Amino acid sequence: MTDQTLPQQAISPEDIYLFHEGTLYYSYRSLGSHLTVENGEQGVRFTVWAPHALHVGLATDSNNWNGEQDSLYRVPKSGFWSRFFPGISQGTFYKYDITGPTGERFLKADPYAVRAEVRPATASVVASLDGYVWNDAAWRRKRRAPYGKPLHIYELHLGTWKQKADGTFYTYREMAELLVPYVVDMGYTHIELMPLSEHPYDLSWGYQLTGYFALTSRYGEPHDFMYLVDRCHQAGIGVIMDWVPAHFAKDAHGLRRFDGSPLFEYADPLIAEKPGWGTLTFDYSKPEVRSFLISNALFWMDVYHIDGLRVDAVTSMLRLDFEKQEGQYCLNSKGGIENEEAIAFLQQLNETVFRYYPYALMMAEESSAWPMVTSPVSDGGLGFNYKWNMGWMNDTLDYMESEFDQRPERHNLLTFPIAYAYSENFTLPLSHDEVVHGKKSLLDKMPGTYEQKFAGLRALLGYQMTSPGKKLLFMGGEFGQFIEWKDEEQLDWFLLDYDSHRSLHAYTKALNHLYLQEKALWELDHSWDGYQWIEAEDRGQSVITYLRKGKKAGDTLVVLINFQPVQRENYRIGLQKPGSYMELLNSDHKNFGGSGQLNSEVIRTSKIPYHGQLYSLEVTIPPLSIVILKKTPRRSKKRINHIRRKHI
Repeated sequence: MTDQTLPQQAISPEDIYLFHEGTLYYSYRSLGSHLTVENGEQGVRFTVWAPHALHVGLATDSNNWNGEQDSLYRVPKSGFWSRFFPGISQGTFYKYDITGPTGERFLKADPYAVRAEVRPATASVVASLDGYVWNDAAWRRKRRAPYGKPLHIYELHLGTWKQKADGTFYTYREMAELLVPYVVDMGYTHIELMPLSEHPYDLSWGYQLTGYFALTSRYGEPHDFMYLVDRCHQAGIGVIMDWVPAHFAKDAHGLRRFDGSPLFEYADPLIAEKPGWGTLTFDYSKPEVRSFLISNALFWMDVYHIDGLRVDAVTSMLRLDFEKQEGQYCLNSKGGIENEEAIAFLQQLNETVFRYYPYALMMAEESSAWPMVTSPVSDGGLGFNYKWNMGWMNDTLDYMESEFDQRPERHNLLTFPIAYAYSENFTLPLSHDEVVHGKKSLLDKMPGTYEQKFAGLRALLGYQMTSPGKKLLFMGGEFGQFIEWKDEEQLDWFLLDYDSHRSLHAYTKALNHLYLQEKALWELDHSWDGYQWIEAEDRGQSVITYLRKGKKAGDTLVVLINFQPVQRENYRIGLQKPGSYMELLNSDHKNFGGSGQLNSEVIRTSKIPYHGQLYSLEVTIPPLSIVILKKTPRRSKKRINHIRRKHI
């Protein structure tokens, strides 16, 4: 084994400087394995950051996984090792054979590898991502800021959405032919894919990673995934991916003690360890780690045309005491629990992403009441443009799981979320975390009889759709998956053979398309001008009524939701102006699995003051249902019926 000095420059002095400054935002172009031609010979240039290593060699099948004689060369005063190996071709398996500062020798996968072996094998794979011909220029050209537009996300896990008859996975390319038409037909605007970076353990769902730049090989080749994203874009569907900068897996071939020392993780175990998850926290104080992570965020947008990232476990990054007991954490230099380095990293991340991709979606899964998550960095915020509203999700599901006789005393769980609905740019999630590990499916959370469960879920989905904020629903919720997400088997699509599930599926589709068509449900999502209570305190009957507004008065919708299994006849609500109203959607429609108690005729206001307004009208609200009304245009009855039929 020899320690040689690089005879020629492999990584530019400028890139070295920027990497150590924390601003080499396209570091994947310099590091990793790259097919190239040098001195007239075809081969691969390998470059890795391992500043504490005594030796780095290339281990492959050809040298029996012993890199002692195939040394990379040290780039002087940089922490990098690099070498061009002629004759190595695409598809070669490799690892770095590293000798750490204490003489310990071990094999590591390449942190910047863009492909990896199919698990349980762990080697990196030489690959080129060039050559795919994209056809999504029209989609990318018309992207705009998301705030005043519909945004309804279908969250899914590729491995368990659908599987082949023998239980094996569909490839990315095969999935495109199944998933894209389904999502378009159902009326979603985006899909959100659970993490697709390489991970060793299926049941981590991709949240414990070993290969940040390597698209998981479970579902096929990089070009196949490009095809999936491309097909989504051509069909008008955006693609968001879950991204995990909060922690990484401890597997021996991964980032843990990469060069024989804590390199990517904090050296202090009180900061590094996430005991509840058995993972390690990135050391955000290191500029090189920031270059690595921010480059990775941009990589998915640049190479794979991803439209945005849902950043996982942000609270665990922000708080030094996250899910830790006394003695398991330390305070910052000011005596607080804030991880100031993580805060600075997130701010730098968001500023950088929006500099290169102004219309990207950067969504924080932040479960505490941390302030200014979606405020600009220039104002002291974290700089995200959306935050998952975990408070809304927890309060809403807590209420919906309550027995009917308990709901009046828990009515505030419905009304309190509006008090902070405009404190951030929120997305309302009904996500995978709420339908796994004994929490039960959305349908099974609902109390009551079999029929009442379906009615309750229809009311829940309608409440979500008509509340302020963008929307997210995890796969299976749209047709009433009865058993919670099994995370190894495909969804129970056979349930669509049963009337109740098929009708719920039809309801979700109608609700989704109503959302797309009615500007009041998204145009003023982040302004108080878009929402107004009619009656918030009818706790005795468990009814809430409110207005959703667009920029034009004629777009206003009247929403009435009954959370009890008792029909409310002649339910009166106050309105500011006189007029005639038609029922746009009623979740009790027989087509949706209900009993058919509809408001079939045009409803006219009376000059009877109510709710502090000069006018009012009476509506029938069926048991466990949502009713949505809209003021009728000055058109014929034939035209009004046509508008109503669009939503059924």
